Amino acid sequence: MAAAILLRRLTRTPTPRVAPPPQLPCLLPARGVSDSTAAITVDTSAPFQSHIVDPPPRAVRTSARELLSFFRDMALMRRAEIAADSLYKAKLIRGFCHLYDGQEAVAVGMEAAATRADALITAYRDHCAYLARGGDLAAAFAELMGRRDGCSRGKGGSMHLYKRDANFFGGHGIVGAQVPLGCGIAFAQRYRKEGTVTFDLYGDGAANQGQLFEALNMAALWKLPVILVCENNHYGMGTAEWRASKNPAYYKRGDYVPGLKVDGMDVLAVKQACKFAKEHALENGPIILEMDTYRYHGHSMSDPGSTYRTRNEIAGIRQERDPIERVRKLILSHDFATAQELKDMEKEIRKQVDAAIAKAKESPMPDPSELFTNVYVNDCGLESFGVDRKVVRTVLP
Repeated sequence: MAAAILLRRLTRTPTPRVAPPPQLPCLLPARGVSDSTAAITVDTSAPFQSHIVDPPPRAVRTSARELLSFFRDMALMRRAEIAADSLYKAKLIRGFCHLYDGQEAVAVGMEAAATRADALITAYRDHCAYLARGGDLAAAFAELMGRRDGCSRGKGGSMHLYKRDANFFGGHGIVGAQVPLGCGIAFAQRYRKEGTVTFDLYGDGAANQGQLFEALNMAALWKLPVILVCENNHYGMGTAEWRASKNPAYYKRGDYVPGLKVDGMDVLAVKQACKFAKEHALENGPIILEMDTYRYHGHSMSDPGSTYRTRNEIAGIRQERDPIERVRKLILSHDFATAQELKDMEKEIRKQVDAAIAKAKESPMPDPSELFTNVYVNDCGLESFGVDRKVVRTVLP
């Protein structure tokens, strides 16, 4: 029923086309940092692996300005997630909390290839996807702490961040449930001839869900403009991918649908793959992108993340493949900034995150009347609630 309501609302209410705002609240570059838009060409860290489609070239065009924005955005996401860890341990964040540190290149690279008119829907590891869509940092922390000024009015928490004005259809708590919803959004895009796509994200732990294959079959039949993005961080909760999937090559799992395997720790590779996938989806229908990535935290804050993998494994990924350090090296090797200037930028990011947390803490808890809002769509359930969805009526047995 929820999917039907969402599809009905999407097909009846046109989505406004707006120019994309800055991805995240901007920090001024340190004095002397290059802000050039002159293009340079950089090869991706690894070749793309493809399934029934010719892969895009490894050479990616970028600039000093873009690389600095990538560094800034990923560093802010990393700092925000580390802060969320501390807030959870201080019991200011309650309930479930799934952190994204290590996977920042997927969120940032994807946005570099998309516009805000394109839609995005994801699972419960959604903090950085919300920020990448231009979400307010203080509103994100307020939501995590269940405050009234949160982006979901304090009622969604960590797993349910939304930003409708940026076509971010949220985090979803049921494993794999967002995949058919994303295909429904793509159906609406095609129905309205918008010329836009939906990025439909799920994890390797959801890749065996039957609803994924059912939705993919319909998407392929109807040539829907949907990009299925499997964020393969190699562990579904505490289960390694090879223990859960007979065929862990997720980019091939669509069989009749093209796929690419991408180094999800390389923001430029993600950008190149998503740009290619968008062009393909608009012309030919669905495509699968498997992002080979890694999460540094456990599955959630209740998982130490070290009982089913070694600390040496985590440290090795940090040392060899960290997405922020890769961009730092690129910036330094091209003399776009000095090491000290990047450190100064990180100090400013820390201040920005601290200020956002302080602002979020000032937000009050929701009024108890909020329990009765956003439960029913208008004209549904009026036997229990008034038209304004706030006035409770007495219901006789």
